[in-house]
Amino acid sequence: MKKVVVLLVFVLFSVCVSAQSDKTAHFETEVIKKSSLGYALHVPDNAKKEKKPLIVFLHGSGEKGNDIEKVKVHGPFKYLKTHTIDAYVLAPQCPEDEYWDSDVLYKLIQKVVKDNNIDESRIYLTGLSMGGWGAWNLAFAHPDMFAALVPIAGFVDRVPMIENCKIGQIPMRIFHGLLDDVVDVHYSIDIYKKLKPCAKDIELTIFDDANHNSWTRVYDDPAIYEWMLKQTK
Repeated sequence: MKKVVVLLVFVLFSVCVSAQSDKTAHFETEVIKKSSLGYALHVPDNAKKEKKPLIVFLHGSGEKGNDIEKVKVHGPFKYLKTHTIDAYVLAPQCPEDEYWDSDVLYKLIQKVVKDNNIDESRIYLTGLSMGGWGAWNLAFAHPDMFAALVPIAGFVDRVPMIENCKIGQIPMRIFHGLLDDVVDVHYSIDIYKKLKPCAKDIELTIFDDANHNSWTRVYDDPAIYEWMLKQTK
């Protein structure tokens, strides 16, 4: 009787195995994502008479939210309180529970360019901390859009490290604080080393005495704006 049971189990197992098969198929879907960004836009003098450059500024995590005045605390808008810049300045604001999305930023820049008298050969990208990270990612996603890149104290994802030469034609000025205890300075050092062999024009400045805030001295200095405004695609 035991032999019969064993034989029956073996037969059932054999049937199950023979019934298995592989198949291929195709799946298609459409994912629609709605996004919303507030932004501040500085319009320079004589913008209607002649095309002007555009500086895109991405803030850090401390300025997230829906109070647009926060984007004016640091960076070009702070500089504009006491100086002039002969360029449009666009400062979007990242929603509270989100991070910079390269596709959304790209579409926003396209809209601003379309709606204003902007010289598309002179669009500059800069950002601090989380905005530095966002600037790196946006530049790698759309390298043909920008005439200059200025990331400050920014984290660098693994993809830019691998695809470094993708942005080799963009002139770059990278800044970081040696004592940064929020975003390790080696992110900037490592990406600089990766970019250096194929970069058209690149410089890395490390402030020996700066912690995470290495951006104030950069954005408060007219030299960075003078340098950006000289760059053309």
